[in-house]
Amino acid sequence: MSAAETAPADASAPTTELTCSRGFSQWLAQHQVSLAFSSYQTGQLFLIGRMPDGAVSFHQRDFERAMGLWYEPGRLFLASMVQIWRLENILAANERANGYFDQLFVPRTARITGDVDAHEMVVEASGRIVFVNTKFSCLATLSLSHSFKPLWKPKFISRLAAEDRCHLNGLCLEDGKVGYVTAVGRTDVVDGWRGSRVGGGVLIRVADDTIVADGFSMPHSPRLHNGSLWLLDSGRGYLVKVDPTTGAKEDIAFCPGFMRGLAFHAGHAIVTLSLPRDLNFNGLPLEDEIGRRGGQPWCGVQIINLATGDIVEWIRLDGAIRELFDVTVMPAVACPMAAPLQGPDLANLLTIEAPERALDEPGWA
Repeated sequence: MSAAETAPADASAPTTELTCSRGFSQWLAQHQVSLAFSSYQTGQLFLIGRMPDGAVSFHQRDFERAMGLWYEPGRLFLASMVQIWRLENILAANERANGYFDQLFVPRTARITGDVDAHEMVVEASGRIVFVNTKFSCLATLSLSHSFKPLWKPKFISRLAAEDRCHLNGLCLEDGKVGYVTAVGRTDVVDGWRGSRVGGGVLIRVADDTIVADGFSMPHSPRLHNGSLWLLDSGRGYLVKVDPTTGAKEDIAFCPGFMRGLAFHAGHAIVTLSLPRDLNFNGLPLEDEIGRRGGQPWCGVQIINLATGDIVEWIRLDGAIRELFDVTVMPAVACPMAAPLQGPDLANLLTIEAPERALDEPGWA
């Protein structure tokens, strides 16, 4: 599909037009990457790649309330309404699906958590999956017999309760373990964070419960990259660099939308942007900043040159999809796709793992 084409959709359903900047395909080719991003509003996973003729490929699959993403070579994790999904690429290096897709992600496991409002997730060096359990204001991992196993909560949260007290929402790794988290407020009452949306946000170091920096407006997506700590000051519309020792903050780039997902690759930041839910951003500084600049809010993905703060490439969504969540970069992947969660296409997609020894060797029953 060309860069300006609308992604395939049910003709009876509301449509979304996806367009991208003129150089977007070349950026993917130059960096030899593809992207994945999620929309919890419409419940979709998008896989963005490059066709052999240079056209941009937009491939989408339905996952109810699709949110946090985590990619490692050949494997994609996704948090949804009541599950944490693991999708596996089934194609060998020399195989292609439909003639050009070089990665075909198939759902292999779904761990049921229930509706804990799972936001971002990581896989630690030990292999443990850790996700932000926003409803219970804690970090959690999977349990064999229960909805989740709590691992950590901010020290200002007095107890676990399904009350979304502080809107804990983002996390990142440091040396293979969870290092930092973001929360919209330091509140310890049900839904209390809503009164802290402007200036009440905090960045917390998990190891010692220290609030490294505060004063953010609805911060999201802390990340460690090239020795620096970054986050999205979403209520202001800025990508921010934070000194983890002093808490000093530096605005790097402004994006005209509510930012939630953040990834890095080769001197660039990739962020997702969402439109306001109620036609405006309800008094957030972001609304005034967009107006001051004479702009309009975006829904889409923007790629930022970290050296200059410039938006160098972008994807824009117009139509039914108004809100995005997470984004991840998939290096050395040209054109990915994913299998559906049900139906004949999944039922007939049968693959066999190579045995450790030939089936006709002695010892097989």
